[in-house]
Amino acid sequence: MLDPVSRVRRFNRAVTSAVGALDTSFLGRGRPLGAARVLNAIGHGRSEIGEIRDYLGLDSGLMSRLLRSLEDEGLIETHAHEDDARRRVASLTRAGKREFAAYEDLSNSQAEGFLARNSQREALLAAMDLIASALTRDRIALTAMDPRSDEARYCLAEYYAELGRRFKQGFDVSLSRDPDAKDMRRPRGSFIVAVSDTLPIGCVGLKGTDHGYAEIKRLWVAPSARGLGLGKRLMDATEDAARTLGISLLRLDTNSALPEAGRLYRTTGWREIPRFNDDPYPDLFFEKQIRS
Repeated sequence: MLDPVSRVRRFNRAVTSAVGALDTSFLGRGRPLGAARVLNAIGHGRSEIGEIRDYLGLDSGLMSRLLRSLEDEGLIETHAHEDDARRRVASLTRAGKREFAAYEDLSNSQAEGFLARNSQREALLAAMDLIASALTRDRIALTAMDPRSDEARYCLAEYYAELGRRFKQGFDVSLSRDPDAKDMRRPRGSFIVAVSDTLPIGCVGLKGTDHGYAEIKRLWVAPSARGLGLGKRLMDATEDAARTLGISLLRLDTNSALPEAGRLYRTTGWREIPRFNDDPYPDLFFEKQIRS
């Protein structure tokens, strides 16, 4: 039986080989993986060179060499940022856009072929999500979004589906309070989404009220991201959002079928209070005073 470290190293070797990380011509396009990743980042809208470097985890020297090689091929152009001459930005040329599109098609085909060869598709994808979330935990971004955005709606749909599985009576969002999340938008509230390299993996809403307090609603963390401290990060971000809106008293409700939620609230300064709403689903109610 392999020890844990050996199993991790086996996994690393398998991934390196499967994606062609060591190929001198990644996906047969004539350049190594590093240059292809830089081109991909620019094609997906990351223009500032410092941001690209941080996103890919490259040192300045290697980043400069990769940029120079792409410029020599006529695939990108670099120039000073229009608002700050000390910052450099990169953009794709017409040839670069064609090359980016070719990589996208090849990468999609590679992924589709890999999934087609495996009978446990959903289990495989779940394992990939788990590993990717763990490896990128330090780069999970929390961003305020409109609850009607695609990312927010994805998270909310996953959240509602999980409640439907875990509640004995199921879950119908139309029976809950504020089903359309209209009070989770500024200036009354906020909605925060956690994103791990384009994949939404968590959310939480701050719902404004006219009762002297605001409510925290819809806290959800994807199964693949649990155990990374993301729930607490989302709660902390929501408290910060409340402070910027001048809110000092927060309330929330939950169901005892979600014991992990109750543990989080009890260990982060929330106190149990009597029922304060007529929502049919919760059976536990909490309150927290925050400093402005």
